[in-house]
Amino acid sequence: MGKQLRWPAWPLLLLALASPAQAAPRVEVVASGLEHPWAVAFIDGGRMLVTERAGRLRLVSANGQLGKPLAGLPRIDAGGQGGLLDLVTDRDFARNRTLYFCYAEPAASGYGNSTALARARLADDASRLEQVKVLFSQQPKFSSRAHFGCRIVEAADGTLFLTLGDRFQRMADAQTLDNHHGKVVRVRKDGGIPPDNPFVGRAGARPEIWSLGHRNVQGAALGPDGRLWTHEHGPQGGDELNRPEAGRNYGWPVITYGENYGGGPVGAGLTRKAGMEQPLWQWTPSIAPSGMAFVRGTRYGKAWQGSLLLGSLKFRHLLRLELDGTRVVREEKLLTGLGQRVRDVREGPDGFIYLLTDEDDGQLLRLLPG
Repeated sequence: MGKQLRWPAWPLLLLALASPAQAAPRVEVVASGLEHPWAVAFIDGGRMLVTERAGRLRLVSANGQLGKPLAGLPRIDAGGQGGLLDLVTDRDFARNRTLYFCYAEPAASGYGNSTALARARLADDASRLEQVKVLFSQQPKFSSRAHFGCRIVEAADGTLFLTLGDRFQRMADAQTLDNHHGKVVRVRKDGGIPPDNPFVGRAGARPEIWSLGHRNVQGAALGPDGRLWTHEHGPQGGDELNRPEAGRNYGWPVITYGENYGGGPVGAGLTRKAGMEQPLWQWTPSIAPSGMAFVRGTRYGKAWQGSLLLGSLKFRHLLRLELDGTRVVREEKLLTGLGQRVRDVREGPDGFIYLLTDEDDGQLLRLLPG
């Protein structure tokens, strides 16, 4: 059994004052010794797969034991914010053992990289990946160590959403359709283009694009409404919660509630412009959000059902958002004494919430009801 951590009395007191009917959650350490873990996915028998940004995929047993890195991964350009990043299992994994992962793909020329999405089969003995196929590569490739995006969501219709960062230096690209920088894209599981993508057939537009005007989307999940929800990093302030819709423009870098690093407006300093979407919620100052999951089960009581959970890299805690439809009505800070960067947040098949901490000695945590 993993060990349980309890936080100092003062965060618990603050939490009790904020939510007197809900006891403070506890965390159990499932596994440790992970090097900057990025994503966790659930397979079978209580086992999990965890990606490490350095380019390793690790099996975690039901009792928290770390296995050796799996074989069969493609070449990965690990450095800065790039490496092996998100991972999800196919909804029919129990039958087909298929999973999807995204990573920083090096250019064949040796110059530049971009976010790629791949499909693979997990070997029967879970020691390696088989039948690896790259489904999508972000274009153009660019020499950057930042803003890869790289969250994957399987939609209700079986297509795959992939979030793509603006690569930091190429932020203006987020407003043009001839590239994949600062976009959410949608592809089929064979890498084909869904014919109902919003820019299919438009001259000069990449047909994979679903939405544009994003900066660096680090959280994505299907909501209770069956729609895609995302959050993204602003610059200095202006982190956003969005629900990307087909063909819509989410404004970056023309509109933002943030400012340039060191101060000063981004562009003309606009927060609104006709034809560009407003966020459902924004954080100024930035919290540096990462990972996202809706609470669907009953483990944490009725008050938590339908809540949106996300991690804060900057402030090293977990946030719970209460929603009324698409409107955020309350924000609650949890695990304020954690002291670790929360990179991923997932609800497991057992109904518990799992977290990954992005540290040299990162941990896989299970959130327990108070």
